[in-house]
Order: sequence, then structure tokens, then C-alpha cells
Amino acid sequence: MRQIAAKVVVVGAGMGGLASAIRLARAGCEVTLVEARDAPGGRMRTIPSIAGPVDAGPTVLTLRSVFDDLFETCGQKLDHHLKLIPQPLLARHWWTDGSTLDLTTDLAENVDAVSRFAGKREAEGFRRFHALSARLYDAFDAPMMRASRPDQKAIAIAALKDPKTWPALLPGVTLDRLLAAHFRDRRLRQLFGRYATYVGGSPYRSPGVLALIWAAEAQGVWAVEGGMHRLAHALARLAEDQGVALRYGQPVARILRQGGRATGVQLADGRSLHADHVVFNGDPAALLAGLLGDGPRTAVAETSVHPRSLSAWVWSYAARATGQPLVHHNVFFADDPRREFGPIAAGQMPEDATLYICAEDRSAGQMPDGPERFEIIMNGPPGRPERPEDFALCRSRTFDRLRQFGLTFDPVPGQTALTPPSGFATLFPGSQGSIYGLSPHGALASLKRPLARTTLPGLWLAGGGAHPGAGVPMAALSGQHAAEAILTALASR
Repeated sequence: MRQIAAKVVVVGAGMGGLASAIRLARAGCEVTLVEARDAPGGRMRTIPSIAGPVDAGPTVLTLRSVFDDLFETCGQKLDHHLKLIPQPLLARHWWTDGSTLDLTTDLAENVDAVSRFAGKREAEGFRRFHALSARLYDAFDAPMMRASRPDQKAIAIAALKDPKTWPALLPGVTLDRLLAAHFRDRRLRQLFGRYATYVGGSPYRSPGVLALIWAAEAQGVWAVEGGMHRLAHALARLAEDQGVALRYGQPVARILRQGGRATGVQLADGRSLHADHVVFNGDPAALLAGLLGDGPRTAVAETSVHPRSLSAWVWSYAARATGQPLVHHNVFFADDPRREFGPIAAGQMPEDATLYICAEDRSAGQMPDGPERFEIIMNGPPGRPERPEDFALCRSRTFDRLRQFGLTFDPVPGQTALTPPSGFATLFPGSQGSIYGLSPHGALASLKRPLARTTLPGLWLAGGGAHPGAGVPMAALSGQHAAEAILTALASR
């Protein structure tokens, strides 16, 4: 029911900005959403190709209930706006010794696959790891991910009630160390260790609790017909249906401050939009750096945005692929993960990289005729200035490496298909190229992310850089948290 009248300006049409705008407008607020680029999506962006727009950001939808709830809040159904394609095969994993492993959403199938891949002892280790991951997810879902602020007391109580989660929560237990207690096979440690990169970390420095990411993925994965960017466009249409005024191509120069609170924004063309509340759906580090003016520079703490998480070199292009039976999600592993994460920690391109390939047109299990769309991601360090030799080096370490697996592309993409860390730094001001915000390294990193409420009254945060963190559903939840906090503040007044 529309009851609360207030003017709100949302800066940025990413998942967090769109989710907050929809919920606020539904509640009766007068919402204007301004976006610097000419389309919604934020990191959910595309690059043109001969086969159509290629996703150059997120490639998959997990925890779809977050978006089902968002549409249902507006009296609509997600399935009426998008065709979501469930992916029973989560990913196909490849190693240079010729071994492969498919993992699905079915526990029994996975146990059997791991047994054939590495033996019965490892299959039992996987069963124990799966159970631990599910327990961790259950313990952290409500008090951490779904809560507007981490409820440390509730987390502690949940952990105390379930001693089987303790091995993952002990100080100093990294994800890699936790995996070593479950798997002797280095390939399986490598496979499940890669989940640290989902939030921009190294398995050697990220806490063991990140094992819960496997449980989140095992609940179900969906592809969006036509590409993930269509989810952003569906949310933009939903926002307009709720009365949100969407203004594209209008970058914000600064956030206005008067009387000790945020009072609106000034656009790059000099015009001002005044508001009772401002939601910033950008990297919170941009506020600290003064990129939105001096007014919000102290709105977030230094420790909530630094140190930075990983960046990446991302290829987005269309080509013909031959040599290997790719599925929608594919991971080609490095021979030595230390030669991947060691150089990254030193600010360098990995010497031996794990390569993730999304074959975007294979989500329905069919082999396309002609060129198809691909996205390849190679992890990299944030804050790395681009060098003249980087393109040739990245191209070699990507496509020469894939040829060692027997996979080739025709044509091999050119420089316009590559977004390097410096490109992400330009696209997302203040990020230093980091894709996931605050680094997840350290036992308490997840508790340090900035909340929706900043120290500047009237200024709120939404997006992957804020609590509860990176990822498509997490960013949307941050928008929900921001909207609920604003509506609570309005109701109290």
C-alpha cells in the first residue's frame, strides 16, 4: 500500500539501485533513478558482437527467491517477465591431465561422480564437505545475508547449537586449510577453493566459512534466456511500472549536503536534484575518495572499503569453438594454483591461471550454429595500471593455455573484447578495478562491510560493495536493506 511520501534519488541502476528504487516507489516514495550509462545493469553490462550483446559481467542467477520476492512485492511474477533456464549441470571442470568432473544440483549424482573421479575415500570427503557447507549456509543465511546488519549474537548462537560447524569457524582456518581436512586429492581442493574467488579472494587467505557458497550454488542455478543483462532490463521495466523516473546518460558529479545531511545530487551538467534521501549504488570507496564531493567523504569508514578484493581480465566476444564439449559453465584449472594466487598477491598477472568460460548460448543444452557468445574470466589484482604488453600477455595466457586443453576459438578475439583491471577502474569510479568491494581476507572481513545506513544522515548505500556483499542476489538484498531502512526512518518521523 502506498502511504509514505518522500523524495528519493537513487544513484546507479545496478542490482542494488534498481531493487531499492522498486521497493521505495512501491511504498509511495517519489523516486528518481539516475544512471551515468545509457542502460541499466551496472556490472551486469554487455559488449556488442556479431552474435548479439555478450554479457561482460555476472553470468548466472543463484538464490532466485530474492528476485521472486521482489516481483511478488509488486504483485507480479518473475516468470512473466523473463525466461529462466534451470541448469542441472552446475559446471564442467577440466585439468590438463585429461580428467574432467561434472557437478550437478543432485547430491547422489555428485557423490557418484566424485567416486569415479577420485575414489570412494574422496567421495566420502565430498559428502562430509557438502553437509558442512549446508550447515554453514543455514547458520549464516538469516542472521547474516538476510539481515540488515550482521547479527553476531544470532550467528554465535547458531554456531553453538551446531558443533559440526566449528571447524570452519576457528580463527586462522582458511578455506584451503578446511578443504585439506576433507580432500586428499589436490584437484578437489582446487575446485572447491575457487569459491573464494566468487567474492574476490584467495582460498589461501579467505576464511573457511566461505565453504557455504557451495551450498548456495547447489540449491540451484539459472541462466537467463538471451543473457543476464535481460534481468537488469526486466527490473528497469518493473521500476517504471512502479512510477520510478529513470534517467540514463546522466552522471552525478556530487552528492549535496546541507545542514549536516544529504539533500540531493548535482548532475555533471550542473543541474541539481533535491531529495529527502539519496541512495548511492556505486562503490562506497568512491565516497571516501571524494569522487562525489567533500560532503560524503566521511560517510563510510576506511576499514569498510579497504583492502580491495580481486579484479579480473574479462574477454567477451563471439566465435566458433572446437575441440572440447563445452557446457554453459566451464572451469579450466591451473596446474599450480600457487602460481596463480602468488603473482596476484604481488600485483601481477597470474603465471598459471584458472580460466572460467561461460558459453552463453549453451544454457539450453544445445550447440548453436555459427558463432556463439563467450565470456572468459581470469582473476587478477586490483589497482594495477595497464601496461602496453598486457594485452598480448593476457591473450597468450588465455588462448595458448586453452589450446593445451585442446580448445580453440575462431577467430581469437582482439583488444576491444578485453576488459582489464584498469578498464574496471575506469568503468566503476573509486573501485581501483576491484569487482567485489572489500577483500574477504580475514576472519572478520564480512562484518566490516558498510551497512545501508551511512554516518551522513539521508545518505544510504546499496550494491555489491555494501552489506551483505558481492554477487547478484546479495546486491539485490542490499537494495532491500536500504529501502527498508529508509522506510523505517520515514515511519519513525
